[in-house]
Amino acid sequence: MVLKKQKTQVIKEKLSCGPEYVDHDLVICTSKGTPVNPENLKRTFQRLIKEAGVQPIRFHDLRHTHATMLLASGKQAKVISERLGHSNIKTTLDIYSHVLPNMQEETAHQIDALLTKSN
Repeated sequence: MVLKKQKTQVIKEKLSCGPEYVDHDLVICTSKGTPVNPENLKRTFQRLIKEAGVQPIRFHDLRHTHATMLLASGKQAKVISERLGHSNIKTTLDIYSHVLPNMQEETAHQIDALLTKSN
């Protein structure tokens, strides 16, 4: 939902800017379509963290959190790998393997529950 809103906002900016808009097909860009300066993005992100009163994290940690939450919720590693742009699933599993032990235990409990129900 948030990405759809952002896409709508970018389209509005593109239309209002007219031919001066430089379309780089970016999710986050300036009002003229050009890439956002990373330092500006970092400052804005840090300000938003402070305003929200949450524990500070690096911008890149959002990517890691996203992948970890998807794995922990049982999403397929292949789908996560594609979302992250990894060239193969092995990269994803090597980086996020710390999530898998809990998933193994949860799966064992689920199998146990299924076998118990069938008896």
